[in-house]
Amino acid sequence: MTMPKVLILNQPFNTDTGGGITMSNLFTGWDSSKLAVACSGYLLQDNIDISICNTYYQLGEKEHKWVFPFNLLKRKYPSGLVSFDEKPIQNLTLPVSRLRVQLINQVFYPFLQYLGLFHAASSYQLSKDFCAWLDEFKPDVIYAQSSDRSSIAFCIAVQAYLQKNMVLHMMDDWPSIISGQGLFQHYWQRKIDQEFRVLLERCTLLLSISDYMSEEYLQRYGKTFTSFHNPIDAHFWKQHQRTNYALNAPPTLLYAGRTGLGIQNSLKTIAQTIQTLNEELQLSIKFVLQTAEIPDWAAAYSCVQHRKFVPYKELPRVFSEADLLILPYDFSTIATQYIKYSMPTKASEYMISGTPIVLFAPKDTAAVKYAEDFGWAVVVTENKVEELSRAIKTLILDESARKNLAQKAQKIAAMRHDLSRVSREFKETICSAMAGQLQPIEHFARRT
Repeated sequence: MTMPKVLILNQPFNTDTGGGITMSNLFTGWDSSKLAVACSGYLLQDNIDISICNTYYQLGEKEHKWVFPFNLLKRKYPSGLVSFDEKPIQNLTLPVSRLRVQLINQVFYPFLQYLGLFHAASSYQLSKDFCAWLDEFKPDVIYAQSSDRSSIAFCIAVQAYLQKNMVLHMMDDWPSIISGQGLFQHYWQRKIDQEFRVLLERCTLLLSISDYMSEEYLQRYGKTFTSFHNPIDAHFWKQHQRTNYALNAPPTLLYAGRTGLGIQNSLKTIAQTIQTLNEELQLSIKFVLQTAEIPDWAAAYSCVQHRKFVPYKELPRVFSEADLLILPYDFSTIATQYIKYSMPTKASEYMISGTPIVLFAPKDTAAVKYAEDFGWAVVVTENKVEELSRAIKTLILDESARKNLAQKAQKIAAMRHDLSRVSREFKETICSAMAGQLQPIEHFARRT
């Protein structure tokens, strides 16, 4: 099967975001000379996976336009091709000010959201340089991810210019929450929904991140989505799979990932649970947080142990050395709405590790539905210390339960998430997009 040339929009290949890791695995084995990425500069900061693709066009100040006076506040990224070595990108942007980033994320963006200006404050345009690069690359098909209003218009504009079939891959249900809570919320919800439906009409194939999302989008948009979740390389993960289910001394419960506001609340509940269990069982279970920074509240819990992130290649060892892995969700209403149909990237990685999993998440989510249907994790759907304590206690006290749960998860991972099978099916899907009938395209392309 001949590999088509694929233009990828809005998502780089990397090892530290769900979309980047999933995409890297899905495109495994692709001819790197037939892949190219166009995305915003702020996405091209760290951990770019150059083993898959090393052709990147940075959408900078020539393409990403902010209206006055916001153009005076935003960082300016240079436009054009960028190159990478084995280290994180260097000298592509101005030095980052942590205070400036905090002000933008915590004050500037929320202010724009409240006033109803955020969705009109910036847009993407097809610059002459970008169009010249597109003409030179000559892709056969477009693969796109999207996450906001400006990226919707950008995808439509690129397709209109190239007149090529496009595949859209949805990672989260951002359309349901994108309008925010401020002024003109209902206006933006309607408008962005209309624009998103235009994008769907322009796509030859539509992909989702879970079966649950596909079911919902068929009802909501009347469109068929095929689900592709993060596949795992069995050879890579089997280097350090857990096979001994006797508890370590002391036992460890590991969480590896981000520490956003909502997740912080769930992590604190877990710490409270472990503290309670240690007192009840006279144990010294350690709740290990492998996160960028140690949370402020961690000092109040003697059970919490912090570790820095490790390189991706070390994750099989780290996951297999833990006695239990925990996959927590944010239980807030707005977060549940956002992640309801998503599947965590590390779910399949947890499953293949050989370490038993505790899923701590709201009931009506894709992860819970999947775990309950296939039994790859102990599921706790109530945000209560008592319920979580009961689940963890059962696993701590029963070695055979730990072994059976972990081995079942491994079988599910091998059966449903094997890299060789999934990447082959993904390749066939992309190739089928080339042969699909091109949808009528209006003149959305804008050149500067």
